[in-house]
Amino acid sequence: MSKKVPGKENDEYGGAGTAVQSDGMPRWGARELSAAYDVTKPLPPGADVPFLVLTLVILLIGLVMVLSASYARSYYLSGEPMRFFTRQFVFAFSGTALMILVSHIKVSTMSRWSLHLLLVAITMLILVLLVGVKVNGARRWLGFGGENSSFRFQPSEIAKVAIILSFSQIMCKFGRSRMKTFKYGVFPFAAVAAVMIILLAREPHLSAAIIIFALTAIMMFAGGTKLRWFLVAGAVAAASVCVMLFTVYWGARNEDPDLSLRQQIAQVEWGEKLGYAGKRIDAWLDPDADPLGDGFQIKQSLLAVGSGGLLGQGFGQSRQKYLYLPEEYNDYIFAVVCEELGFIGAMLVLLLFVLLIVRGFWLAVHAKDKYSSLITIGITSLLAIQVFLNVAVVTNLVPATGISLPFFSYGGTALWIQLVQMGVILAVSREIPLTKKDKAG
Repeated sequence: MSKKVPGKENDEYGGAGTAVQSDGMPRWGARELSAAYDVTKPLPPGADVPFLVLTLVILLIGLVMVLSASYARSYYLSGEPMRFFTRQFVFAFSGTALMILVSHIKVSTMSRWSLHLLLVAITMLILVLLVGVKVNGARRWLGFGGENSSFRFQPSEIAKVAIILSFSQIMCKFGRSRMKTFKYGVFPFAAVAAVMIILLAREPHLSAAIIIFALTAIMMFAGGTKLRWFLVAGAVAAASVCVMLFTVYWGARNEDPDLSLRQQIAQVEWGEKLGYAGKRIDAWLDPDADPLGDGFQIKQSLLAVGSGGLLGQGFGQSRQKYLYLPEEYNDYIFAVVCEELGFIGAMLVLLLFVLLIVRGFWLAVHAKDKYSSLITIGITSLLAIQVFLNVAVVTNLVPATGISLPFFSYGGTALWIQLVQMGVILAVSREIPLTKKDKAG
Protein backbone atom coordinates (compact mmCIF):
# COMPACT_ATOMS: atom_id res chain seq x y z
CA MET A 1 0.00 0.00 0.00
CA SER A 2 1.40 3.38 -1.00
CA LYS A 3 2.32 5.97 1.57
CA LYS A 4 0.67 9.40 1.19
CA VAL A 5 2.72 12.55 1.31
CA PRO A 6 1.05 15.53 2.99
CA GLY A 7 0.11 18.31 0.59
CA LYS A 8 -2.20 19.02 -2.29
CA GLU A 9 -4.00 16.49 -4.44
CA ASN A 10 -1.76 14.46 -6.72
CA ASP A 11 -1.00 15.92 -10.14
CA GLU A 12 1.23 13.77 -12.34
CA TYR A 13 2.50 16.88 -14.14
CA GLY A 14 3.83 18.70 -11.12
CA GLY A 15 1.30 18.70 -8.29
CA ALA A 16 2.47 18.85 -4.70
CA GLY A 17 1.25 15.76 -2.85
CA THR A 18 1.32 12.20 -4.12
CA ALA A 19 2.10 8.63 -3.16
CA VAL A 20 5.53 7.09 -2.91
CA GLN A 21 6.22 4.39 -5.50
CA SER A 22 7.10 0.82 -4.62
CA ASP A 23 10.77 1.44 -5.50
CA GLY A 24 11.02 4.15 -2.87
CA MET A 25 10.90 7.04 -5.36
CA PRO A 26 7.97 9.43 -5.01
CA ARG A 27 5.86 10.03 -8.07
CA TRP A 28 6.80 12.95 -10.32
CA GLY A 29 4.58 15.52 -8.68
CA ALA A 30 5.96 15.07 -5.17
CA ARG A 31 9.64 14.48 -5.73
CA GLU A 32 10.61 18.04 -4.91
CA LEU A 33 8.51 18.12 -1.73
CA SER A 34 8.79 14.63 -0.26
CA ALA A 35 10.40 14.63 3.20
CA ALA A 36 12.35 11.51 2.21
CA TYR A 37 14.28 13.40 -0.48
CA ASP A 38 16.79 16.20 -0.48
CA VAL A 39 16.58 18.04 -3.82
CA THR A 40 19.27 20.53 -2.87
CA LYS A 41 21.97 17.91 -3.41
CA PRO A 42 22.67 16.01 -6.64
CA LEU A 43 23.52 12.35 -6.89
CA PRO A 44 27.24 11.97 -6.06
CA PRO A 45 29.51 12.64 -7.87
CA GLY A 46 27.10 14.66 -10.05
CA ALA A 47 26.19 13.33 -13.47
CA ASP A 48 25.24 9.68 -13.90
CA VAL A 49 28.54 7.81 -14.21
CA PRO A 50 27.30 4.66 -16.03
CA PHE A 51 25.58 6.78 -18.70
CA LEU A 52 28.64 9.00 -19.11
CA VAL A 53 31.05 6.04 -19.35
CA LEU A 54 28.88 4.22 -21.90
CA THR A 55 28.68 7.37 -24.02
CA LEU A 56 32.45 7.88 -23.99
CA VAL A 57 33.18 4.20 -24.74
CA ILE A 58 30.83 4.20 -27.74
CA LEU A 59 32.30 7.50 -28.92
CA LEU A 60 35.83 6.10 -28.69
CA ILE A 61 34.96 2.94 -30.63
CA GLY A 62 33.20 5.09 -33.21
CA LEU A 63 36.31 7.22 -33.69
CA VAL A 64 38.46 4.13 -34.19
CA MET A 65 36.04 2.77 -36.80
CA VAL A 66 35.96 6.12 -38.63
CA LEU A 67 39.76 5.90 -38.83
CA SER A 68 39.58 2.44 -40.37
CA ALA A 69 36.57 3.00 -42.64
CA SER A 70 37.64 6.39 -44.04
CA TYR A 71 41.34 5.68 -44.55
CA ALA A 72 41.18 4.55 -48.17
CA ARG A 73 38.67 7.08 -49.47
CA SER A 74 40.34 9.94 -47.64
CA TYR A 75 43.62 9.08 -49.33
CA TYR A 76 41.88 8.72 -52.70
CA LEU A 77 40.11 12.10 -52.47
CA SER A 78 42.76 14.25 -50.83
CA GLY A 79 46.00 12.31 -50.62
CA GLU A 80 45.74 12.60 -46.83
CA PRO A 81 44.62 9.27 -45.31
CA MET A 82 44.00 10.80 -41.87
CA ARG A 83 41.97 13.80 -43.03
CA PHE A 84 38.47 12.55 -42.19
CA PHE A 85 39.60 11.01 -38.92
CA THR A 86 41.36 14.20 -37.83
CA ARG A 87 38.25 16.29 -38.46
CA GLN A 88 36.06 13.79 -36.63
CA PHE A 89 38.48 13.68 -33.69
CA VAL A 90 38.39 17.48 -33.35
CA PHE A 91 34.59 17.47 -33.36
CA ALA A 92 34.51 14.58 -30.88
CA PHE A 93 36.88 16.33 -28.47
CA SER A 94 35.08 19.68 -28.67
CA GLY A 95 31.70 17.92 -28.58
CA THR A 96 32.65 16.13 -25.37
CA ALA A 97 33.51 19.48 -23.78
CA LEU A 98 30.18 20.82 -25.03
CA MET A 99 28.39 17.81 -23.54
CA ILE A 100 29.93 18.46 -20.13
CA LEU A 101 29.01 22.13 -20.37
CA VAL A 102 25.38 21.35 -21.24
CA SER A 103 25.20 18.84 -18.38
CA HIS A 104 25.63 21.75 -15.95
CA ILE A 105 22.66 23.72 -17.34
CA LYS A 106 19.54 23.53 -15.19
CA VAL A 107 16.63 21.64 -16.69
CA SER A 108 14.32 24.55 -15.85
CA THR A 109 16.44 26.77 -18.10
CA MET A 110 16.03 24.32 -20.97
CA SER A 111 12.28 24.35 -20.45
CA ARG A 112 12.20 28.15 -20.46
CA TRP A 113 13.91 28.39 -23.86
CA SER A 114 12.39 25.32 -25.52
CA LEU A 115 9.68 27.14 -27.49
CA HIS A 116 12.24 29.66 -28.75
CA LEU A 117 14.34 26.76 -30.01
CA LEU A 118 11.30 25.37 -31.84
CA LEU A 119 10.75 28.69 -33.65
CA VAL A 120 14.44 28.85 -34.56
CA ALA A 121 14.32 25.29 -35.94
CA ILE A 122 11.28 25.99 -38.14
CA THR A 123 12.85 29.22 -39.38
CA MET A 124 16.04 27.39 -40.34
CA LEU A 125 14.07 24.70 -42.18
CA ILE A 126 12.47 27.47 -44.23
CA LEU A 127 15.86 29.07 -44.88
CA VAL A 128 17.18 25.74 -46.19
CA LEU A 129 14.62 25.86 -49.00
CA LEU A 130 15.56 29.45 -49.84
CA VAL A 131 19.34 29.66 -49.43
CA GLY A 132 20.39 26.15 -48.44
CA VAL A 133 23.42 24.30 -49.77
CA LYS A 134 22.58 21.66 -52.39
CA VAL A 135 24.56 18.42 -52.28
CA ASN A 136 23.85 15.35 -54.44
CA GLY A 137 20.55 16.81 -55.60
CA ALA A 138 19.18 17.49 -52.11
CA ARG A 139 19.04 20.88 -50.39
CA ARG A 140 19.40 19.94 -46.71
CA TRP A 141 22.24 22.08 -45.39
CA LEU A 142 22.90 25.62 -44.28
CA GLY A 143 26.46 26.78 -44.75
CA PHE A 144 28.84 28.86 -46.77
CA GLY A 145 30.63 28.18 -50.03
CA GLY A 146 28.23 25.75 -51.71
CA GLU A 147 29.03 22.03 -51.99
CA ASN A 148 32.67 22.65 -51.07
CA SER A 149 31.78 24.51 -47.87
CA SER A 150 34.10 23.70 -44.98
CA PHE A 151 31.26 24.20 -42.49
CA ARG A 152 27.65 23.26 -43.00
CA PHE A 153 24.96 21.68 -40.86
CA GLN A 154 21.49 20.19 -41.21
CA PRO A 155 18.78 22.19 -39.41
CA SER A 156 16.80 18.94 -39.24
CA GLU A 157 19.15 17.80 -36.46
CA ILE A 158 18.22 20.87 -34.41
CA ALA A 159 14.55 20.31 -35.25
CA LYS A 160 14.67 16.87 -33.60
CA VAL A 161 15.96 18.35 -30.33
CA ALA A 162 13.46 21.22 -30.56
CA ILE A 163 10.57 18.76 -30.94
CA ILE A 164 11.61 16.92 -27.77
CA LEU A 165 12.22 19.96 -25.56
CA SER A 166 9.24 22.03 -26.71
CA PHE A 167 6.67 19.24 -26.83
CA SER A 168 7.68 18.17 -23.31
CA GLN A 169 7.17 21.72 -22.05
CA ILE A 170 3.76 22.05 -23.75
CA MET A 171 2.59 18.67 -22.45
CA CYS A 172 3.49 19.58 -18.90
CA LYS A 173 1.64 22.89 -19.28
CA PHE A 174 -1.51 21.25 -20.65
CA GLY A 175 -1.69 18.69 -17.85
CA ARG A 176 -2.86 15.11 -17.73
CA SER A 177 -6.59 15.65 -18.30
CA ARG A 178 -6.20 17.97 -21.31
CA MET A 179 -3.72 15.63 -22.97
CA LYS A 180 -6.48 13.04 -23.28
CA THR A 181 -8.51 15.29 -25.61
CA PHE A 182 -8.02 15.75 -29.35
CA LYS A 183 -7.86 19.54 -29.03
CA TYR A 184 -4.87 19.51 -26.69
CA GLY A 185 -3.42 16.00 -26.89
CA VAL A 186 -3.33 15.58 -30.67
CA PHE A 187 -3.95 18.66 -32.80
CA PRO A 188 -1.15 21.07 -31.70
CA PHE A 189 1.57 18.41 -31.86
CA ALA A 190 0.36 16.93 -35.13
CA ALA A 191 0.16 20.42 -36.65
CA VAL A 192 3.73 21.37 -35.72
CA ALA A 193 5.05 18.00 -36.88
CA ALA A 194 3.15 18.31 -40.17
CA VAL A 195 4.74 21.69 -40.88
CA MET A 196 8.22 20.26 -40.27
CA ILE A 197 7.55 17.13 -42.34
CA ILE A 198 6.28 19.20 -45.27
CA LEU A 199 9.36 21.41 -45.15
CA LEU A 200 11.63 18.34 -44.94
CA ALA A 201 9.82 16.70 -47.85
CA ARG A 202 10.56 19.76 -49.98
CA GLU A 203 14.33 19.39 -49.44
CA PRO A 204 13.86 16.32 -49.81
CA HIS A 205 14.93 14.64 -46.56
CA LEU A 206 12.96 11.43 -46.09
CA SER A 207 14.94 10.09 -43.13
CA ALA A 208 14.49 13.24 -41.05
CA ALA A 209 10.77 13.31 -41.86
CA ILE A 210 10.44 9.70 -40.67
CA ILE A 211 12.23 10.50 -37.41
CA ILE A 212 10.13 13.63 -36.77
CA PHE A 213 6.98 11.57 -37.31
CA ALA A 214 8.16 8.80 -34.98
CA LEU A 215 9.35 11.26 -32.32
CA THR A 216 6.02 13.07 -32.35
CA ALA A 217 4.15 9.81 -31.83
CA ILE A 218 6.46 8.73 -28.99
CA MET A 219 6.26 12.09 -27.22
CA MET A 220 2.46 12.14 -27.51
CA PHE A 221 2.21 8.61 -26.13
CA ALA A 222 4.55 9.41 -23.22
CA GLY A 223 2.72 12.68 -22.61
CA GLY A 224 -0.66 11.02 -22.12
CA THR A 225 -2.45 11.12 -25.50
CA LYS A 226 -5.19 8.49 -25.64
CA LEU A 227 -4.29 5.24 -27.39
CA ARG A 228 -7.29 5.37 -29.72
CA TRP A 229 -5.83 8.30 -31.66
CA PHE A 230 -2.72 6.24 -32.40
CA LEU A 231 -4.83 3.30 -33.54
CA VAL A 232 -6.79 5.51 -35.93
CA ALA A 233 -3.65 7.15 -37.35
CA GLY A 234 -1.86 3.80 -37.62
CA ALA A 235 -4.77 2.17 -39.42
CA VAL A 236 -5.00 5.00 -41.96
CA ALA A 237 -1.23 5.00 -42.58
CA ALA A 238 -1.07 1.20 -42.92
CA ALA A 239 -4.03 1.12 -45.29
CA SER A 240 -2.49 3.84 -47.47
CA VAL A 241 0.86 2.04 -47.72
CA CYS A 242 -0.79 -1.32 -48.47
CA VAL A 243 -2.99 0.14 -51.19
CA MET A 244 0.00 1.87 -52.80
CA LEU A 245 2.22 -1.22 -52.74
CA PHE A 246 -0.56 -3.53 -53.89
CA THR A 247 -1.49 -1.22 -56.75
CA VAL A 248 2.08 -1.07 -57.98
CA TYR A 249 3.23 -4.65 -57.43
CA TRP A 250 0.02 -6.69 -57.56
CA GLY A 251 0.92 -8.19 -60.94
CA ALA A 252 4.45 -9.18 -59.95
CA ARG A 253 3.56 -12.88 -59.58
CA ASN A 254 0.77 -12.99 -62.12
CA GLU A 255 1.51 -14.75 -65.40
CA ASP A 256 -0.99 -12.64 -67.37
CA PRO A 257 1.14 -10.49 -69.72
CA ASP A 258 -1.41 -7.68 -69.63
CA LEU A 259 -1.20 -7.48 -65.84
CA SER A 260 2.59 -7.52 -66.01
CA LEU A 261 2.50 -4.60 -68.44
CA ARG A 262 0.19 -2.65 -66.16
CA GLN A 263 2.56 -3.35 -63.30
CA GLN A 264 5.49 -1.99 -65.27
CA ILE A 265 3.58 1.14 -66.24
CA ALA A 266 2.50 1.66 -62.62
CA GLN A 267 6.09 1.27 -61.45
CA VAL A 268 7.26 3.95 -63.88
CA GLU A 269 4.49 6.34 -62.86
CA TRP A 270 5.12 5.66 -59.17
CA GLY A 271 8.85 6.21 -59.57
CA GLU A 272 8.20 9.57 -61.23
CA LYS A 273 5.92 10.65 -58.40
CA LEU A 274 8.07 9.49 -55.51
CA GLY A 275 11.43 10.20 -57.11
CA TYR A 276 14.43 8.90 -55.19
CA ALA A 277 12.22 7.37 -52.48
CA GLY A 278 10.51 5.13 -55.03
CA LYS A 279 13.86 4.02 -56.43
CA ARG A 280 15.09 3.14 -52.95
CA ILE A 281 12.04 0.98 -52.32
CA ASP A 282 12.54 -0.76 -55.67
CA ALA A 283 16.20 -1.44 -54.79
CA TRP A 284 15.18 -2.75 -51.37
CA LEU A 285 12.62 -5.16 -52.81
CA ASP A 286 14.97 -6.48 -55.49
CA PRO A 287 18.58 -5.22 -55.36
CA ASP A 288 19.57 -7.80 -58.02
CA ALA A 289 17.33 -6.09 -60.56
CA ASP A 290 19.91 -3.32 -60.95
CA PRO A 291 23.10 -4.57 -59.28
CA LEU A 292 25.30 -1.86 -60.82
CA GLY A 293 22.80 0.95 -60.29
CA ASP A 294 20.23 1.48 -57.53
CA GLY A 295 20.95 -1.95 -56.01
CA PHE A 296 24.74 -1.54 -55.96
CA GLN A 297 25.06 -0.01 -52.49
CA ILE A 298 22.93 -2.52 -50.67
CA LYS A 299 24.61 -5.48 -52.42
CA GLN A 300 28.04 -4.18 -51.43
CA SER A 301 26.79 -3.63 -47.88
CA LEU A 302 25.48 -7.19 -47.61
CA LEU A 303 28.73 -8.48 -49.05
CA ALA A 304 30.65 -6.63 -46.32
CA VAL A 305 28.36 -7.90 -43.57
CA GLY A 306 28.58 -11.49 -44.79
CA SER A 307 32.35 -11.36 -45.27
CA GLY A 308 32.88 -10.68 -41.58
CA GLY A 309 31.78 -14.12 -40.48
CA LEU A 310 31.92 -14.87 -36.77
CA LEU A 311 35.16 -13.15 -35.76
CA GLY A 312 35.69 -10.71 -38.66
CA GLN A 313 38.56 -10.01 -41.03
CA GLY A 314 40.42 -8.06 -38.35
CA PHE A 315 40.64 -4.35 -37.59
CA GLY A 316 41.68 -2.38 -40.66
CA GLN A 317 41.32 -5.43 -42.94
CA SER A 318 38.05 -4.56 -44.65
CA ARG A 319 38.06 -5.00 -48.41
CA GLN A 320 34.79 -3.26 -49.15
CA LYS A 321 36.07 0.08 -47.83
CA TYR A 322 38.50 0.26 -50.76
CA LEU A 323 36.00 2.26 -52.84
CA TYR A 324 33.60 -0.65 -53.34
CA LEU A 325 31.06 0.31 -50.68
CA PRO A 326 29.66 3.86 -51.02
CA GLU A 327 29.32 5.89 -47.81
CA GLU A 328 31.50 3.35 -46.00
CA TYR A 329 32.58 5.86 -43.35
CA ASN A 330 29.17 7.48 -43.03
CA ASP A 331 25.72 5.84 -43.26
CA TYR A 332 27.15 2.38 -43.99
CA ILE A 333 29.96 2.31 -41.43
CA PHE A 334 28.21 -0.51 -39.55
CA ALA A 335 28.84 -2.75 -42.58
CA VAL A 336 32.57 -2.12 -42.10
CA VAL A 337 32.16 -2.89 -38.39
CA CYS A 338 30.61 -6.25 -39.28
CA GLU A 339 33.30 -7.02 -41.86
CA GLU A 340 36.24 -6.18 -39.60
CA LEU A 341 34.93 -7.22 -36.18
CA GLY A 342 32.60 -10.00 -37.25
CA PHE A 343 29.28 -11.06 -35.77
CA ILE A 344 30.62 -11.08 -32.22
CA GLY A 345 32.17 -7.62 -32.49
CA ALA A 346 29.04 -6.17 -34.10
CA MET A 347 26.87 -7.67 -31.36
CA LEU A 348 29.13 -6.16 -28.69
CA VAL A 349 28.75 -2.74 -30.30
CA LEU A 350 24.98 -3.14 -30.38
CA LEU A 351 25.05 -4.33 -26.76
CA LEU A 352 26.75 -1.08 -25.74
CA PHE A 353 24.00 0.86 -27.49
CA VAL A 354 21.35 -1.25 -25.75
CA LEU A 355 22.94 -0.60 -22.34
CA LEU A 356 23.06 3.13 -23.06
CA ILE A 357 19.41 3.15 -24.14
CA VAL A 358 18.30 1.12 -21.12
CA ARG A 359 20.22 3.43 -18.79
CA GLY A 360 18.59 6.41 -20.45
CA PHE A 361 15.11 5.03 -19.79
CA TRP A 362 16.14 4.21 -16.21
CA LEU A 363 17.07 7.86 -15.72
CA ALA A 364 13.73 8.87 -17.24
CA VAL A 365 11.86 6.73 -14.71
CA HIS A 366 13.83 8.26 -11.82
CA ALA A 367 13.82 11.86 -13.07
CA LYS A 368 12.71 14.46 -10.53
CA ASP A 369 9.71 15.75 -12.51
CA LYS A 370 7.56 15.12 -15.56
CA TYR A 371 9.45 17.50 -17.86
CA SER A 372 12.80 15.92 -17.04
CA SER A 373 11.33 12.49 -17.64
CA LEU A 374 9.77 13.42 -20.98
CA ILE A 375 12.91 14.98 -22.47
CA THR A 376 14.94 11.95 -21.38
CA ILE A 377 12.41 9.60 -22.94
CA GLY A 378 12.48 11.66 -26.14
CA ILE A 379 16.26 11.78 -26.50
CA THR A 380 16.71 8.12 -25.59
CA SER A 381 13.98 7.12 -28.06
CA LEU A 382 15.65 9.23 -30.76
CA LEU A 383 18.91 7.37 -30.16
CA ALA A 384 17.13 4.01 -30.31
CA ILE A 385 15.31 4.91 -33.54
CA GLN A 386 18.50 6.00 -35.27
CA VAL A 387 20.47 2.91 -34.23
CA PHE A 388 17.69 0.54 -35.25
CA LEU A 389 17.01 2.15 -38.63
CA ASN A 390 20.69 2.43 -39.53
CA VAL A 391 21.37 -1.23 -38.76
CA ALA A 392 18.15 -2.22 -40.54
CA VAL A 393 19.20 -0.33 -43.68
CA VAL A 394 22.71 -1.81 -43.67
CA THR A 395 21.26 -5.34 -43.45
CA ASN A 396 18.47 -4.51 -45.97
CA LEU A 397 15.61 -5.05 -43.52
CA VAL A 398 14.16 -1.68 -44.58
CA PRO A 399 14.74 0.61 -47.59
CA ALA A 400 17.66 3.04 -47.48
CA THR A 401 16.74 6.10 -45.43
CA GLY A 402 19.99 8.03 -45.08
CA ILE A 403 19.99 7.77 -41.28
CA SER A 404 23.47 7.78 -39.77
CA LEU A 405 24.72 5.60 -36.89
CA PRO A 406 25.08 7.81 -33.77
CA PHE A 407 28.69 8.38 -32.61
CA PHE A 408 30.03 6.25 -35.49
CA SER A 409 29.07 7.90 -38.78
CA TYR A 410 31.30 10.70 -40.03
CA GLY A 411 29.85 14.18 -39.56
CA GLY A 412 31.05 16.88 -37.21
CA THR A 413 27.97 18.97 -36.51
CA ALA A 414 25.78 15.86 -36.23
CA LEU A 415 28.21 14.48 -33.66
CA TRP A 416 28.09 17.77 -31.77
CA ILE A 417 24.30 17.65 -31.55
CA GLN A 418 24.33 13.99 -30.48
CA LEU A 419 26.74 14.80 -27.65
CA VAL A 420 24.63 17.82 -26.66
CA GLN A 421 21.66 15.45 -26.38
CA MET A 422 23.68 13.23 -24.06
CA GLY A 423 24.57 16.35 -22.08
CA VAL A 424 20.87 17.07 -21.61
CA ILE A 425 20.33 13.61 -20.14
CA LEU A 426 23.33 14.07 -17.87
CA ALA A 427 21.81 17.37 -16.73
CA VAL A 428 18.64 15.49 -15.83
CA SER A 429 20.67 12.92 -13.90
CA ARG A 430 22.35 15.66 -11.85
CA GLU A 431 18.96 16.75 -10.50
CA ILE A 432 17.68 13.33 -9.46
CA PRO A 433 17.01 13.75 -5.73
CA LEU A 434 18.79 11.75 -3.03
CA THR A 435 16.97 9.49 -0.64
CA LYS A 436 17.91 9.47 3.03
CA LYS A 437 19.35 5.97 2.46
CA ASP A 438 21.59 7.35 -0.33
CA LYS A 439 22.84 10.19 1.86
CA ALA A 440 23.52 7.85 4.76
CA GLY A 441 25.61 5.64 2.50
